[in-house]
Amino acid sequence: MYLADAVKLKSILRKQLEQLVEEVDRIAFVDLEKGEDLPTAHDRTLLDVESAMDEVRRDMRTLDRLVYAANLSTMIETTEGEMPLVEAIELATQLRAKATQFQELAARPKREFQYGFEGTTVIRHSLYDPDAYRIKAQEIERSAHRISNAINAANYRTEIDFDGTRYM
Repeated sequence: MYLADAVKLKSILRKQLEQLVEEVDRIAFVDLEKGEDLPTAHDRTLLDVESAMDEVRRDMRTLDRLVYAANLSTMIETTEGEMPLVEAIELATQLRAKATQFQELAARPKREFQYGFEGTTVIRHSLYDPDAYRIKAQEIERSAHRISNAINAANYRTEIDFDGTRYM
């Protein structure tokens, strides 16, 4: 299974576990009026559902371990040199945050009139060039995109030893 598929499978497993929890709520109790007979048994017992939940949870742990190991051992090339996927993912996140901050600075005017107390006029002056920050934001965003593309490519070439056919 490719690492990219494992990320999708983690979501599927979480959803399946949620459904099993809901099933426990449906089959664990029955409300009856006094003197009313118990209904016939459900297709699955509470023990059956507990067993299925244990199996899904075990698969979730195994999949997490394999994904974490792959994220540490798979290397990609960035402008800062070769680094493991886990570090590249964090770098891309940080670059996007930096680009957002720079875009906000770029959106501010060079001079902005503000109102002070008692009718005074205050002018806020930017101590930087907003247009330069617009350009920096674009460059940083492009860098984040390049890293994200390298991460995606690595996710589709990196295989982990997990059989997800039972879920996918």
